[in-house]
Amino acid sequence: MSEPPTPPTSSHRRKRPLSRRGAIGAAGAVAAGAALTPVVFAATESDDPGNSSTGSGSSGAKPEQFPATRTEAATGTDRTTTAFAASYVGLRWTGAQDGAGIRFTDGGSWQGVTGGCATVDGGGTALVAAGNATAYELKVPGGASDVRSLAIDTTDGPDRTFHVPSEPTRVRGVPYLPRPAWGADESKRYKDGKVNSPEVYYPLQAITVHHTDTPNDDPDPAATVRGIYEYHAVTLDWGDIGYHFLIDEAGTVYEGRHSGDDPVPAFDADGNVVTAFHTAGYNSGNLGIAFLGTLTDRPPTDAAKAALIRLIKVISRFKGLDPQAKITYTNPVNGVTKDVTTVGGHRDWLLTECPGQTMYDLLDEVRAATAR
Repeated sequence: MSEPPTPPTSSHRRKRPLSRRGAIGAAGAVAAGAALTPVVFAATESDDPGNSSTGSGSSGAKPEQFPATRTEAATGTDRTTTAFAASYVGLRWTGAQDGAGIRFTDGGSWQGVTGGCATVDGGGTALVAAGNATAYELKVPGGASDVRSLAIDTTDGPDRTFHVPSEPTRVRGVPYLPRPAWGADESKRYKDGKVNSPEVYYPLQAITVHHTDTPNDDPDPAATVRGIYEYHAVTLDWGDIGYHFLIDEAGTVYEGRHSGDDPVPAFDADGNVVTAFHTAGYNSGNLGIAFLGTLTDRPPTDAAKAALIRLIKVISRFKGLDPQAKITYTNPVNGVTKDVTTVGGHRDWLLTECPGQTMYDLLDEVRAATAR
């Protein structure tokens, strides 16, 4: 079994219902010192198994509509037009990682393209906010080949109905949005009629913090999560979104990688963490949490940082981890080791700027707060 790879890291947006956000944000906390077991790690009033996107409802779920994600693929660097206004454009090429660029609409300015949180073997990749553009052209490093792009619309496609838990879902007092509550189309996990990335589980050893390197002040973070999901699951062929959890600027936590049909996000019923795709070569037994946004020169909001601390505290206590401990991570798939801190940043594992210098500088504060 091979170790899965790492993920990459618009003005008009369709808003999520305010009542849903308010209900989740108002969820009360459970005493932080309470003992945790896999049975009570997650709690919800929903009996909708598997967070399905379509199909019959249940007594614990209610229908909610999200726009279906639309995409148009292209190859090469020439000007590409799309039949819809794009929220994002995903790029991938073979060759040098640095030196790519993109220009939206006729006469627009070129902007450099960086991978942010993303790495792929033998080339470069990026997910670029398109601002509702309907045309773009690319430039790539000299000698690059196999240039592919994908225009992604996450806001204006036809409505699809998802069966969302009627009551707030919580990770031991930390409210979160399960996959159907941000519009995760579960069909995207399948390829040729089979699950593209079957779930495998290992004991948790480490927690890694990321940023998605997407725009700050995001007016529709659920749409951004859908865009990242499309990019990771389909464009990069990983079969799912690469992170276990994501956190937006309001402090809302989103369930990421599918982890089975039990109600425990990120873990199986035995308390082992599902392998995701956030830190290439070190994914198994390593839980990834990503801030939505770019934290290179700007810190996370107070709400986002507080949500991260609460989530790491809950997971650490659930698994008996010391967030401040120095550990030797051992990849259970291939035996590769790495000396790290239990809670660290993406750059502690690989050569990357993720999770951004400003966030990286806060990790000691986060570790101390989660250890209390």
